Amino acid sequence: MNRWNVDVDWAWAPYEPTHDSPWDLRAASHLYRRAGFGANWEALSHAVQQNPADVIRELIEREEPTAFRSDMESLTQSALASGNPRQLSAQWVYRMLHTPTPLREKMTLFWHGHFATSADKVNDAELMQQQNELLRSQSLGDFNVLLLEISRDPAMLEYLDSASNRKVHPNENYAREIMELFCLGEGNYSERDIRELARCFTGWEVKRKKFRLNRYQMDEGEKSVLGTTGKLTGEDGVHVVASQSHTPRFLVRKLLRFYLADDVVFSDELVEPLAVQLQQDGLQIAPVLHRMLGSNLFFSASVRGRKVRSPVEFGTQFLIALQGSSDCFQLADAFERMGQGLYYPPSVKGWDGGRSWINSSTLIERANLVHDLLAGGKTRFDKRTVSEWADANDLTSTDDLIERLQTLLLAVDIPDAGRQRIAELVSKQRADSTWVATTIEAVCTLPEFQLA
Repeated sequence: MNRWNVDVDWAWAPYEPTHDSPWDLRAASHLYRRAGFGANWEALSHAVQQNPADVIRELIEREEPTAFRSDMESLTQSALASGNPRQLSAQWVYRMLHTPTPLREKMTLFWHGHFATSADKVNDAELMQQQNELLRSQSLGDFNVLLLEISRDPAMLEYLDSASNRKVHPNENYAREIMELFCLGEGNYSERDIRELARCFTGWEVKRKKFRLNRYQMDEGEKSVLGTTGKLTGEDGVHVVASQSHTPRFLVRKLLRFYLADDVVFSDELVEPLAVQLQQDGLQIAPVLHRMLGSNLFFSASVRGRKVRSPVEFGTQFLIALQGSSDCFQLADAFERMGQGLYYPPSVKGWDGGRSWINSSTLIERANLVHDLLAGGKTRFDKRTVSEWADANDLTSTDDLIERLQTLLLAVDIPDAGRQRIAELVSKQRADSTWVATTIEAVCTLPEFQLA
């Protein structure tokens, strides 16, 4: 892990383009990769004609159009009719590829890894989709509301055994995870706090796929949680946890790791201004995210290329940048083979992310996915073959195509030696149209392409 030594006041001040940090196509591409799932050439060209602050505000404040929401409801209902939670993965991939609100969808993915719940245990497509919709609706809002609702969410209740929490034998699973993984972090609570908080949640259960309080199984005695004592209910317990001073710091660190860098130890000094803002804003997520994404630090060279693309980012960013559409079932399966099965996080800790995404097996899967997308008949690029897409964009040479891919998809420049190897590889194929696919495949297998 690296530690950044940056001036805190400069880091979180609003981004002002400079000669060394211009608002150009590469900066816009960086923003769209991190805040969403990438963008195509037209979207980036439009963005650089605007003030970056306005682009960020639009990403955060944009609402999902009614027509798109209606289309997604129909698609979701079709997936639910199968009764198979794996069908939901494909519809979520479709949503990521086509959403007009990519930042909200990216935050939904963040919360899915934060409040990780797996269909491997829940195995009820309807409950898993209810949770997904909850995460989406509250993704940029009040964390207090989200935390209470996820605590009473039927999928979460079943996943962490809270649905069987009885006063004669309190189950401590959820009490432990809400403090350790969701709000406070290790070392900021005691075993006694866990036992007492578990008593608060007694009587919470699932009835007809909805939350219900069974008063006969509720412990109505006095409890003491994190310094607060009284006849605390489950709702009281959630409030006590959320109100701890450690909560905004814990959330800010997770947001920084998700949006800025995988491999950095964020100092207390760097975290504190955002944590203070989050607390003063009543744990409203949108304002602190706005400040983070609109900061000097976010657009600095220190942040570029400091994240490893997750499998979902790898596939969706590739297709969105090239105006692609493909078989979402194929994509969802590929993401799972690469280590990120949607609706199937590996544990309550979610995905480790960062360098853990990359090993010899997953690198092969990444290369195979790009090859299959380019070679498969179901994939279209702006309703064309990939060669026709290149022609339509006047990309008639290997250098032109590499430059376009570098702007659209890469966080760091391709080294000269890498460019030379690609040129040599495709030189034999200039006589036919396969040189386009060969060039794209070669770029996507570079180490630099794995960085976001």
